[in-house]
Amino acid sequence: MTMLPPVPAAEREDLLDAKVARAANARLRTIVSTPLGVAAIAAVLLVVVTAVLAPMLWAERASTFDTSALSQGPSSAHWLGTDNLGRDIGLRVLVATRLAVGLALAATAIGFVGGVVIGASTALAGRRTSRVVSAGIDVAVAFPGLLLAIFFAIIFGVGKLGAVLALGIAAAPWFARLTHTLIASVMGREYVAAARVMGLGRLTVLRRHVLPNVAEPLLINATMGAGGHLLAFAGLSFIGIGVQPPDYDWGRLLLEGIDNIYLNPAGALGPGLAIVVAGLAFNLTGELGASALGGRHRRVPAAPQASPPAGRRTPGADDAVVTVRDLRVLVPGEGGWVEAVRGVDLDVRAGETLGLVGESGSGKSLTAMAVVGLLPISVVARAGVLEVVGLDLATTPARRLRRELGDAVSVVFQDPSTSLNPVIRVGAQPAEVARQHHEVTRRAARARAVEVLGQVHVPEPARRAKQYPHEFSGGMRQRAMIGIGLMGRPRLVVADEPTTALDVTVQRQVLDLLDEVAAETHSGSILISHDLAVVADRSDRVAVMYAGRVVEQLAAADLHTSARHPYTRALVGAVPDLGTDRDLPLATIPGRPPRLEEVPVGCAFAARCALATDRCREQDPALEWSDGAAVACWHPVSADGGVG
Repeated sequence: MTMLPPVPAAEREDLLDAKVARAANARLRTIVSTPLGVAAIAAVLLVVVTAVLAPMLWAERASTFDTSALSQGPSSAHWLGTDNLGRDIGLRVLVATRLAVGLALAATAIGFVGGVVIGASTALAGRRTSRVVSAGIDVAVAFPGLLLAIFFAIIFGVGKLGAVLALGIAAAPWFARLTHTLIASVMGREYVAAARVMGLGRLTVLRRHVLPNVAEPLLINATMGAGGHLLAFAGLSFIGIGVQPPDYDWGRLLLEGIDNIYLNPAGALGPGLAIVVAGLAFNLTGELGASALGGRHRRVPAAPQASPPAGRRTPGADDAVVTVRDLRVLVPGEGGWVEAVRGVDLDVRAGETLGLVGESGSGKSLTAMAVVGLLPISVVARAGVLEVVGLDLATTPARRLRRELGDAVSVVFQDPSTSLNPVIRVGAQPAEVARQHHEVTRRAARARAVEVLGQVHVPEPARRAKQYPHEFSGGMRQRAMIGIGLMGRPRLVVADEPTTALDVTVQRQVLDLLDEVAAETHSGSILISHDLAVVADRSDRVAVMYAGRVVEQLAAADLHTSARHPYTRALVGAVPDLGTDRDLPLATIPGRPPRLEEVPVGCAFAARCALATDRCREQDPALEWSDGAAVACWHPVSADGGVG
């Protein structure tokens, strides 16, 4: 078999960019070639051209009285006939396009802007205010839109302005609920949490990281909503509270045509057909946009070169970067608040890595997110002491927390595909940290971002900085996420399952990179993982969590040999190694962890533990320290296998 020479990296990237461009062009050609695409483009062009040219060409003729041609039917001179003043109905329908479409778009714009502002306010307000606003939105949406519009039209007065305001205000609750729903679906994404880690304020997070990701569906729904507003505006004019003489729109012309429908049916058919065509144009355009959703390709200026900002401060070896005492995290349940984390004590010092292990639902991620202040708004954290990089999270003002934690804390999330904002270029995202915390120029921030991408081993960083996250592999996205943390002066790095979505080769590279970052910055680290081998190899100490509490802490080197809690030993025993007998079934832990609402009175592991006694089922053991290790168990296992 003939071996082809390897393709250089730069040429490989050029081929990838060309492939992406070809795919976008192919998508566009496919959409245009469909019946929907052709119909949408044709309808939009027809409406736009008519709205622009008709008043310029025929406005005077459409308003000219002809007493010799009163109330005539269709003819070669007047293809829709004339009205009771001899004016050409066909020309009036064409001229009315600009006013009818313009008023519909104005009403849509008012409703859209008002709705987005109201819907977005729920993300900025506190929990109680957000609930009140959401309830108000739901009540307003429950009213029929046209009746609400008629109500407001009477308040604002008869005429164009009143009708526009009425329709806009009536539409605002619908757009507000849509905005609220879309924002709620995005606020839980990891790139939003990453922005909060940077220390960005709520308004900045909303403007930079949330609204751009909901803009497309909002605009598509606004386009489709404009068709409904066109019909609603015609309805208001038809019943006499919209456009007033001498102005006229399609609804006004339809009203006049109905009066003479038995003499000239075409006089009513013309404006009715115009309403249908224009409404279809808006709706088909929205459908076309929905079909093309995801084909964005924005242009952003390249990151210029400049000198990097001053170097980071290295904390002393004695610095405690995390001190947690009696941490409790409450989540809302069906019957009230439920403790998902129960009385956790943790310490992390500079240069030290603490591993958090346990089954899914044990509270590892909730504990870490409480430490860095990233719990969802519906989740409450309470603690006797909760200090991070010298800041008390309970008493420090929110503005100072954003400023200092954003510079000193770095979080690497589980799924690299959701760690970066998909609508912002990769280089602009770490640059945002420098702009926010170091007050450098945009050019210096971009140059520093390129430098940091190189530090985390992203090839061709200047070129890669101009690309979007979807153009990066999973490992490259995770490296870029680590690079965002290096833009500040990290004293604490929280890695929440940082290698779960990566293959084993890339896992090793990412873990090595995290070790490099910790060594360079002398930062403390919290490593959350289900992989006991990774935790034992990369951590200094390990905290084992079960049912929301720490049941054992010990040195990572002793995890496989000196674990004393039956749960820890069961976790270690369930991990196969090269010496595992393949003829025997794999070891498992019987049963399942208890649900948060059903944590038993005594030891939560008692129902699954072979050593459990009545005391275990009645009393919850405290975490007892001895010789640098701690265990919460009434019958801990000794190093020789005996039971205490």
